[in-house]
Amino acid sequence: MAADDPFHHLHDEDYARPYVAGFVGAGSYVPVNGRPVVSLDGDWLLTLDLFDEGLRQKWFALDETPPSQWSHPRDYEIEAGEPTPVPSCWNLLKPEWTHFEGAGWYTRHVDWQRGPAGERVILSVGAANYAAMAFVNGRYVGGHRGGSTPFSLDVTELLQDGRNRLQIMVENRRCPTRVPMQHIDWFNYGGLYREISLLRLPATFIREARAALLPGGQEVRFSIQLSEAQDTTAQVSVPELGVALSVPVCGGLGEATVPFAGQRWSPDAPRLYDIQFACGADQVNERIGFRTIETRGTDILVNGETIRLKGVCVHEDDLALGKVSTEEDVRRRFRHVKELGGNFLRLSHYPHHEHVARVADEMGLLLWAEIPVYWAIAFDHPDTYADAENQLRELIMRDVNRASVILWGIGNENADTDARLSFMSRLAQAARRADSSRLVGAACLINRETFTIEDRLAEYLDVIGLNEYFGWYEPNFSGLDRLLANSSPTKPVIVSETGADALPGHRGAGRVLFTEDWQAEFYRQQITRLAAKPYVAGIAAWLLYDFRTERRQTGFQKGFNRKGLIAEDKTTRKLAFAVLAELFAEWGTPGLS
Repeated sequence: MAADDPFHHLHDEDYARPYVAGFVGAGSYVPVNGRPVVSLDGDWLLTLDLFDEGLRQKWFALDETPPSQWSHPRDYEIEAGEPTPVPSCWNLLKPEWTHFEGAGWYTRHVDWQRGPAGERVILSVGAANYAAMAFVNGRYVGGHRGGSTPFSLDVTELLQDGRNRLQIMVENRRCPTRVPMQHIDWFNYGGLYREISLLRLPATFIREARAALLPGGQEVRFSIQLSEAQDTTAQVSVPELGVALSVPVCGGLGEATVPFAGQRWSPDAPRLYDIQFACGADQVNERIGFRTIETRGTDILVNGETIRLKGVCVHEDDLALGKVSTEEDVRRRFRHVKELGGNFLRLSHYPHHEHVARVADEMGLLLWAEIPVYWAIAFDHPDTYADAENQLRELIMRDVNRASVILWGIGNENADTDARLSFMSRLAQAARRADSSRLVGAACLINRETFTIEDRLAEYLDVIGLNEYFGWYEPNFSGLDRLLANSSPTKPVIVSETGADALPGHRGAGRVLFTEDWQAEFYRQQITRLAAKPYVAGIAAWLLYDFRTERRQTGFQKGFNRKGLIAEDKTTRKLAFAVLAELFAEWGTPGLS
């Protein structure tokens, strides 16, 4: 059938290939980092597209003439789209869209005036679940895959003076080769659910700027990478430390090390410093804390001092907003962690919003940040590995200056197979290449043959994560006693998940499932045992809030994981909240190790 046949698109199953070839990755990422932006948040027009007709029929190339002037019928009209706020998750906008998985076309018009000659304009997207493709004035810009990491697209040549049409196609289908794959245990929200903006930058700009306290805590290293391989000079200023450096830049890379005479960042004293990086006409402003993180035997040390990580896991989920995460909500969850006596959160099971780590820096909380290499990823598929490593690199590039982030998580509950070992050991190596200043960990399963904390991946990790639910999925705690007695790890262990479901208000004595009473007793039994083992360096209770997941469909769950210490309203506390707070307060005192 000829390509100019009006029905050609009905028979073309290779319609997406030309666009996928234009996907970008971490190498194209441009952080906002305090730069002024032109916000594109607000109302867009959204048309759902279950059958990918938008790509097949090239909706982006259609003009905007009204239907009364069409010479041929069409299946798409921009103005017929649903006015939709961005950021948002389409699942919560209409009841009939709740479980929609497919594509959606977002359109808005932007009035623009070109800047000086040489100006670069970057489209910055905080996140779109899962794949996205962008078009400006009918021309393809590029795309991205990975549902929780940011991406940047250069739109300099496509924007024109006056009115411009911007379209972003987003699709959230679950797929065996994606990261995560189709079998997950949280809700599959879709849409443009984080902020979108345009950055106006000079022809050569700062692509990456880092500052980190070196091991030993006596020196700070500042590093800069430019967008072009130029030889020039950059400036770094930290007024409160009396630092004013001229940094030679060779081939686009610059680095300088100076003595550190300031106060270290810690959970008890989260000291931050204003830092300005400048090169030519570009400037990046940061607030950065300086601390060291390391392991020694089975201990985790912050600034050379052993610390016990007491905290919870948390999903990015809200009754009204879905996966949209506001700063107000972040501060609420952190207040709850502080009231629990916690100093630590595991951000499950994907990169959370950028301001999570920034607020944690301010409030003095430690974070495990991870990518969704979750359960049965296609470990033998090269595209799956490329997707996972790119998400890891994008997460690291975004959050590398956050003192609160102490650990990069590279996986969760993956069976110990040869393919998985190859896949995840390469991820661990990639994490260290991208950032050697933090720990690398993964949430592992136990060795069921020897009943020990043992995983071949541990050789490549700094911290061994342990997910275990003795007393919940297994009726009693004898298995936990056996596991702890049999194990003698040489690296720190963080119990990265443990918990029990409880429906708020459901009560009952003894081991009655889904009661608040058993959830509370579960933690008494768990923490008493775990805290007595010196190699347990941290505990992350599963979890802070109840959250949506369609896997859970008993009369108690009704589409929610009920293991939260607080109900999904983020207000109603269960009995276990107060019990765990007491146990955390006692951990480290005589009698509880």
